[in-house]
Amino acid sequence: MGKPAKKTHRQSTNNKPLPFIFKDPVDSVSPLREKMFETYLQDEAEILAPLLKKAELNLEQNTRIEERALGLVKDVRKASLKASGLDQFLKTYDLSSEEGIVLMCLAEALLRIPDAATQDKLIKDKITKADWEKHLGESKSTFVNAGTWALMLTGRVLELGNAKSIYKRMISDSGEPVIRKALNQAMRILGKQFVMGRTIKEALKRSEETQNKKYTYSFDMLGEAAKTAEDAERYFEAYRDAIRVISRYAKTSDVAKNPGISVKLSALHPRYVYEQKDKFYNVLLDKVKSLAEYAKESNIHLCIDAEESHRLDISLDLFKDIYTDSLFEGWHGLGLAVQAYQKRAYYVLDWLIDLSKSITQAEGKPRPIMVRLVKGAYWDSEIKLAQQKGLSDYPVFTRKVNTDVSYMACANKMLAAGNDVFYPQFATHNAQTLSYILELAEQLDVSRFEFQRLHGMGEDLYKLIDTPCRVYAPVGSHRDLLAYLVRRLLENGANSSFVNRIVDESKPVEDLIENPVAIAKNNKSKRHPQIALPVDIFQPLRKNSAGIEFSHTPDVLSLSKAMQEHSAASYVVVPLTTAKASPMHGETVAVINPCNHSHELGSVTYASVELATAAVDTAFQAFASWQITSVEKRAVALEKAADSLEEQTDRFMTLATLEAGKTQADGIAEVREAVDFLRYYANQAREHCGPAPMPGPTGETNNLFLQGKGVFACISPWNFPLAIFVGQVAAALASGNTVVAKPADQTPILASEVVKILHESGIPQDVLHFLPGRGSKVGNTLITHPKLAGVAFTGSTSTAQRINISLAEKDGPIATLIAETGGQNACIVDSSALDEQVVDEVIKSASLSAGQRCSALRVLYLQEEIADGFIKMLTGAMNELVINDPRFIATDVGPVIDKAAQKGLMEHINAVANGELRGKAKILHQCKVPPQLDETGSFVPPTLIELESLSQLNEENFGPILHIIRYK
Repeated sequence: MGKPAKKTHRQSTNNKPLPFIFKDPVDSVSPLREKMFETYLQDEAEILAPLLKKAELNLEQNTRIEERALGLVKDVRKASLKASGLDQFLKTYDLSSEEGIVLMCLAEALLRIPDAATQDKLIKDKITKADWEKHLGESKSTFVNAGTWALMLTGRVLELGNAKSIYKRMISDSGEPVIRKALNQAMRILGKQFVMGRTIKEALKRSEETQNKKYTYSFDMLGEAAKTAEDAERYFEAYRDAIRVISRYAKTSDVAKNPGISVKLSALHPRYVYEQKDKFYNVLLDKVKSLAEYAKESNIHLCIDAEESHRLDISLDLFKDIYTDSLFEGWHGLGLAVQAYQKRAYYVLDWLIDLSKSITQAEGKPRPIMVRLVKGAYWDSEIKLAQQKGLSDYPVFTRKVNTDVSYMACANKMLAAGNDVFYPQFATHNAQTLSYILELAEQLDVSRFEFQRLHGMGEDLYKLIDTPCRVYAPVGSHRDLLAYLVRRLLENGANSSFVNRIVDESKPVEDLIENPVAIAKNNKSKRHPQIALPVDIFQPLRKNSAGIEFSHTPDVLSLSKAMQEHSAASYVVVPLTTAKASPMHGETVAVINPCNHSHELGSVTYASVELATAAVDTAFQAFASWQITSVEKRAVALEKAADSLEEQTDRFMTLATLEAGKTQADGIAEVREAVDFLRYYANQAREHCGPAPMPGPTGETNNLFLQGKGVFACISPWNFPLAIFVGQVAAALASGNTVVAKPADQTPILASEVVKILHESGIPQDVLHFLPGRGSKVGNTLITHPKLAGVAFTGSTSTAQRINISLAEKDGPIATLIAETGGQNACIVDSSALDEQVVDEVIKSASLSAGQRCSALRVLYLQEEIADGFIKMLTGAMNELVINDPRFIATDVGPVIDKAAQKGLMEHINAVANGELRGKAKILHQCKVPPQLDETGSFVPPTLIELESLSQLNEENFGPILHIIRYK
């Protein structure tokens, strides 16, 4: 290919590899924690095999359990006939019905929508679409039937509102406000079924009305994960105030008999995820210690609630640091929730047993841990997240019965450990599980333990036993009710819910008391047949790309080591083509790290104009043979390339970070998208490019098939230098075209390395040509070549327009243009949206990838009634963004691609700041870039700008800048 021309850039003064920085977990060396790592994503059958042995009891014990459970179910069913109208109503409208879903939607939204107009529209939209009439007579309850009549008539009245008549005016003037007030009140009553009180004082007062020697309470201050530092401080104060009030009700010296509090760690810091451990750990540890110290002084218990699987490791580290602190010597009130649906649950208990015994040895007396054993409340999201992340398996059991077995094995371990180690707390509404625990406790002679139930659920069951029971009681305003209410309604309404089935007389009693161990053995403990592994969710069409769980310590440490090794490489990029020309090459320039402009990753030698011309000619000659190459052979080559690329994920992630400034999360997404493109287009080729027989007269054969057009120029951008590059090339190759590919000037290394993989995987070199070069020379040469059949382009609208004109003017057949260009991506938010959820998505879309995505959010329209509150939350969330070198795992926002991009973005920001933009515009908020980064790389601070109208924007600002426009 000839010798590269002499370099035209100044030599770098700092060409040393840069280290990749990850944070090791506090307890990463513990053998018991290693066992948890091992079982995190282990095969379900392998995990359950030992648990079945631990959960299994003898025939005599099982007979007693069955008899007790049978009696409990029968008695609960008798009691259910006398249940309140509200209980019967919830039974009638469970989530297996469309009407039950309608009510859930109304319950979660009406209580937070501030404006009447949106409430009316939501009510009309939901109520009129449901079939209320079919539920008439389903229940023997007068209350339920009256409610059904009311909903049915409401729907009819609202439908009349569509008619152009006097009725429409009547409805709009008086009907809708009446209906709105009635439904709002109904939803508040529904909320009261699941929430103990709006304030801790109200909840305690209500608990006193029902409290007796059997019931005590654990109060949960409603509120999901904090989005801002202000949120976290507000939740902290709410917990502290609650402890102060609860302390007045701690009337015994036994902490287990006093009320207590449950604490959600994600509510105490807005960045409670593994990647941000350096940022939150000490702050969160101090907060929880402060609350625990206050709880100790008040002689009440404090339980750290369980959350999503990816937070387990850090919650265990925090628990250990608090529990082993000498401050809490002698206090038996520190607790932890353990989720039995997690595959690691049994081994978490091993770790806790070891921790408890180590304290007993150190202090000379036992300090039992309160362990609340639950089945788990985030199952749906755990499954979806594992699929989205492309994990090797699920962190939770996919069968409910397997979770039941895990729960039984864990209960056995907790009771067998004894009261010197644990004060066991069993949270369940299942009569069979309850009977199993009572049998075990009698056999093991364990007297100190309790059951737990949710407020509003399981009351009839626990009236039938004498064992102490604690009620998990949520406290909070309607504003904080949403997420909790949805989870409870999902649990209460699910067809598989024991709470639902126990009162359903159509379900045979025998089904409710069947031994989970026996069922699991019959299933051979396998994964649920309708829940494919994450890698198989797109089968039989294609494999899902493999991802990385950044909270899984072995994966993170392995990735860190590999990326460190790859960062030492230096790359020499040259054209990859079988074409010959003189001269072969143009200039040679350095490839620069956008985060550190003094760091050269290597060099790229551009193709000459003559070589670009020759490459199109060579590709044109190769087209005939490639077009008749079997579809299967083309598809197999792409799939082989996908596998090879996936095997080298860590190397390509390293390149994405150093060459394109991508964060670790963006880097894995980039590689996965490229892998998905290769497999997707391989499958598309099989589906569309093979001959499909068509009907015709006897003796005549007609086949339909698609084929390539010829030579395609694939011109890709720097913002997705691997994914879009591969997507363009794979689509063209799969459909039988030959390709000349020109990468973006700033990111030639990633493109060059993946082209090598494609060649090694079976794509002939004369079919795929790699031509790095400037758009004004190489790009222009390609698009004006008379033999070119088409262009696949991603980039600016102005460049696409120039390409379009050039293609129209050139000689030869009419060429195809496939263009993905810029624009103003908008999101419209009205008052029915949940602010916390929208803020999360807005932050991701507008700021991550430094706002350099074609799909990034540029303009956010906010309804006036919610705008101020939303902006306050959004700016608080922006303050939590970590702007730093993307080699750090904690980095959220890295650099923009180069100085030119930085200059253009800062000019727009400065124009707003200086009042140079036409119409009213102002900067609402701007994050701060650390000074040292300003000196070394091309960073742009995430910025929030308020505009009057969209017409104030003439072009897309391709970076972390978000514009807000209010609307009425």
